[in-house]
Amino acid sequence: MQHKNARYMGKKHRLEEVSVEQSKTIYDVQSCIGNDLVLFDRFEDVPILGEAHRMNGVFVALCLDGTASYTVDDQVRAIQKNDILIISKGQMIGNYHLSPDCRGLAYLCSYRFFQEVIFNAQEISMLFFLSLARPIYNLDNETARLFVDYFQMVKQRVDDKNHQFRSDVVKSLIKSFIYDMGNVVWRYRQNSTHQRKSRAETVFFDFIDLVEKNFLHERRVSWYGKQLGISPKHLLEMVKFVSLRTPNEWIDNYVVAELRVQLSSTAKSIKQIADDMHFSSQSFLGKYFKEHVGISPTDYRNR
Repeated sequence: MQHKNARYMGKKHRLEEVSVEQSKTIYDVQSCIGNDLVLFDRFEDVPILGEAHRMNGVFVALCLDGTASYTVDDQVRAIQKNDILIISKGQMIGNYHLSPDCRGLAYLCSYRFFQEVIFNAQEISMLFFLSLARPIYNLDNETARLFVDYFQMVKQRVDDKNHQFRSDVVKSLIKSFIYDMGNVVWRYRQNSTHQRKSRAETVFFDFIDLVEKNFLHERRVSWYGKQLGISPKHLLEMVKFVSLRTPNEWIDNYVVAELRVQLSSTAKSIKQIADDMHFSSQSFLGKYFKEHVGISPTDYRNR
């Protein structure tokens, strides 16, 4: 893969967002599937430049050597060897700096592709949503090796343009990869239950558990506050303190993710989806979806 000077390209091409499609216009990308997935086997080729840009997709990377620093939603983050980092759709990233010896591997996929991968696997989608609160995890050597093995397998299939079922095989491999990496997040959560946690962290994780179980039919912050025995204002303060997101944003994340899956991966009518997800009407679902995604459910399904 040829690397083009990031400083020069930054002047010529001001990225407003980081996406598969945009990265392909700036870097000589070889390992990709359309505008859905791109693999970077050189950390310095990742299209996250010095200025702030919004992530339009899901970015997962592993640092193999050296260090890197950056900001996510104005919070300074730093990674070192064997750190895995996850940046989710909508997060603002910038001030990206690498040490001279930094090496790493990275996936960047469209949100649509990610939703297709995790279809019928809400438990792993929930773990990735939780990465908004904790985006960096340190892997032991064995798990870091597993990341590398998955990356090589996925890359081999992505590069095999003659494989009739290339996209489906890649999705299956990435789904297995997400399960294994999601296990890292799950272990952290399990271990954290045996450690002293702040009141805000306890409320946040209890809130997420409730949303996971109830978002299909309950989207009122006041309802979640009542279940947790606190006021909506108090819930807002603690959830935002831990995750930098509001309760409504978390609920919307789950609802919109489910709508995307239902529209792209099922034959249900939009009215049936509205009924199943307890929207008051098909029209209201349409307005809600367009507000959060930018296009109508019908246009999203037909594109």
